[in-house]
Amino acid sequence: MKEEMIFYIKKGRRYVPHSTYSSEFCDSFPKGTHLVQSYPGGSMRRFNIDPAYAPMIAAGRVAEDKISEALMKANELRPQTTPVTPAAQRAWMKLKKELGNEAYLTRGSAREAAEAAVKAMADEADKLMQHESVKQAYEHFLLLCELTKTHKD
Repeated sequence: MKEEMIFYIKKGRRYVPHSTYSSEFCDSFPKGTHLVQSYPGGSMRRFNIDPAYAPMIAAGRVAEDKISEALMKANELRPQTTPVTPAAQRAWMKLKKELGNEAYLTRGSAREAAEAAVKAMADEADKLMQHESVKQAYEHFLLLCELTKTHKD
């Protein structure tokens, strides 16, 4: 959506046009590789990205809900040690039912949460790359990146 505004200045008792602002003109990109995603109500821009990370970044944006779910699941409260026998599991479930969150519980590590998030992103990227048009668009993107890359001698 182009947005153009005219700014006025006062000369004497009158206002006269002075300058024009155009969002299209101001909406430019610096040198580098950029990722842009438009969606209803907004857009997301990532500047100066490594082209190899483009599918992961795009998948991450598309998969925000899945990533959040994976992080919450990986960070759920759980027993400090995993019950090994069926009897121990039944006892744990009964204790958990009786005590709720007061039972001896711990949270997953930040590393586990990060691994769950990366896996969720990779899964979403794999789903996206199953579409032929997405594969072709990604191949074109990589080609353009190579063609526009500047090499230092």
